[in-house]
Amino acid sequence: MIQRIIAIFLFACWSLALVVGCKIQYSFTGASISPDVKTVSIATFPNVAPLVNPSLSSGFTEALKEKFVTQTSLALQNYAGDLDFSGEITGYEVAPVAIQGNETAALNRLTITVKVKFVNNKDEKANFERNFSFYEDYAATQAFTDVEQSLVTTIQAKLVDDIFNAAVANW
Repeated sequence: MIQRIIAIFLFACWSLALVVGCKIQYSFTGASISPDVKTVSIATFPNVAPLVNPSLSSGFTEALKEKFVTQTSLALQNYAGDLDFSGEITGYEVAPVAIQGNETAALNRLTITVKVKFVNNKDEKANFERNFSFYEDYAATQAFTDVEQSLVTTIQAKLVDDIFNAAVANW
């Protein structure tokens, strides 16, 4: 009888140690952020592309900030966050992509490229500096000024998702 009580007691202690000792983090966003990371800072991304959209710099920067504020529990601060983003918009280009038989474009493509420097002040192995680029096609029969804002919004969302995943998602 005593051996049985001791066995139950040891099993209970082992189970408790297992539960207390294991920490599992779940996230619906796919983010895997170390518990010691508490803050994020995102500098303004200036637009240095040859072709400039005047609202792209502020729109992109705010979209990246919003992604981290809404998808993580990190506090946003002006500079020197545990996670620190900086960079610049290096490309904003419109080019034909589908040429018809009469040598006119059937489709045009808007491509936006962003150079990002990411510094993880808690884990320097996660640091990176690289370019992110996305594009959207539109019919050449449409005026660029009519579709520009919707194209920029779509591309911006893809860029922000890609940067977020590169920095904090272990995919």
